[in-house]
Amino acid sequence: MAKASSEPTTTTAASTRGSAASMKGAGHEYAVIVDGGRQYTVQEGQELEIDFRHLPAGSEVVFDEVLAVSRAGKLTLGAPKVKGATVKAKVVGTEQGEKIYVQKFARRKNYRRRTGHRSLHTRVKIAGISG
Repeated sequence: MAKASSEPTTTTAASTRGSAASMKGAGHEYAVIVDGGRQYTVQEGQELEIDFRHLPAGSEVVFDEVLAVSRAGKLTLGAPKVKGATVKAKVVGTEQGEKIYVQKFARRKNYRRRTGHRSLHTRVKIAGISG
C-alpha cells in the first residue's frame, strides 16, 4: 500500500495526461468561457462563432464568465468562475449558419410540409485573455 503524503500535490498542465491543457501544448495560453449556455475553449487570435448579437463589425465583446485560465502550463480553475478574469474579443461580422430543414408529416393523410431556416451568428476574434 502506498504511503499517504501530507503535502498538497500540484499538477502542471504539461504533466496532466489527456487534459485540455496538454492537448493545447505547454506554454500556450487559453481560457474556457461560457456564452449562450455553451462552453468554448479559446486562444488569442482564434475566430469563434457565437449566438447573434446586434453589434457592428469592429466593436468589442467582453466575456466575463471564465471557468478556467491556463498560462505557461499553470491551470487556474474557478469555483465556478475565475475572479477578475475576462476574455475580450472583436466582432468580425455577421454570418448565416447552415440551412436547417424542418419536416412535418402525417401518415395516410396526404400531409407533408418542408420548411427551413438559416440562423444568424456573430463571428468574433479573440483579442486577449486577462486575469
